[in-house]
Amino acid sequence: MKKRILVTGGAGFLGSHLCERLLKEENEVICLDNFFTGRKQNIIHLINNPFFEMIRHDVTMPFFIEVDEIYNLACPASPIHYQYNAIKTIKTSVMGAINMLGLAKRVRAKILQASTSEVYGDPEIHPQTEDYWGHVNPIGYRSCYDEGKRCAESLFFNYHRQNNVRIKVVRIFNTYGPRMDPHDGRVISNFIVQALNNKDITIYGEGTQTRSFCYVDDLLDGMIRLMHTPDDFTGPVNMGNPGEFTILELAQKIIDLTKSKSRIVHEPLPADDPMQRQPDISLARKTLNWEPQIPLEEGLVKTIQYFKSIN
Repeated sequence: MKKRILVTGGAGFLGSHLCERLLKEENEVICLDNFFTGRKQNIIHLINNPFFEMIRHDVTMPFFIEVDEIYNLACPASPIHYQYNAIKTIKTSVMGAINMLGLAKRVRAKILQASTSEVYGDPEIHPQTEDYWGHVNPIGYRSCYDEGKRCAESLFFNYHRQNNVRIKVVRIFNTYGPRMDPHDGRVISNFIVQALNNKDITIYGEGTQTRSFCYVDDLLDGMIRLMHTPDDFTGPVNMGNPGEFTILELAQKIIDLTKSKSRIVHEPLPADDPMQRQPDISLARKTLNWEPQIPLEEGLVKTIQYFKSIN
């Protein structure tokens, strides 16, 4: 029997891949997006599917529909976008969570929250485990996103405890792949666009800060597995690739793969930029039998091909 599944932020990078995947698994998918950062070209190939529906709507406003499952992905996720309108970002995380949890409560749907590794802030322990409470600047430039997502997690757990809403919370670490916005300021999209145009590759600071990069298909596997776990397992669960690379190593790899003539240049480090980011995925391995399968180089090749096609 087909499930009716609502994906908020469904026209975004992650959301569009999730909509596509859920349709392939023979579900009925309702994609909700206000197109602040989502793009129609991400989902245009799904429009003629009779089991796909696109609705322009902002999650900060209540929404009424009958569904079996909700994936709550709506929120700008790159620093350029979430700092552009910080108040709107907080509203999307907090009021969006309230509205979607209210919907889940009314129709008894299971709901998954796309949280983020940013809840750990600039971590003082490494790698980060789910029981770590984080080290976040609550009034800094990134706080609109970090604290918005932290508050959303709090709302999810309180709706679960108080109203028995069936929740799942995933903390997503850096994810990349086709359909990333070329102008969103994220490190992989930035470097690829600069390399393809033989422009200087900008590294903030010395480039010794580390990140872990998970290919989008791997992440979707984990999210769908989490949604299918028994109701007594709520998370939060870290999802990301524990393979750790310095930003300098990433830049060099992208220059090599694109055969670019780009030079590497250094600029000052932005405020509150974490020096280390690496997930401990022991819980996902144990509970979901999940770990990433796609190595960085293979994922980068696919992502570079996409950027070449739109460049």
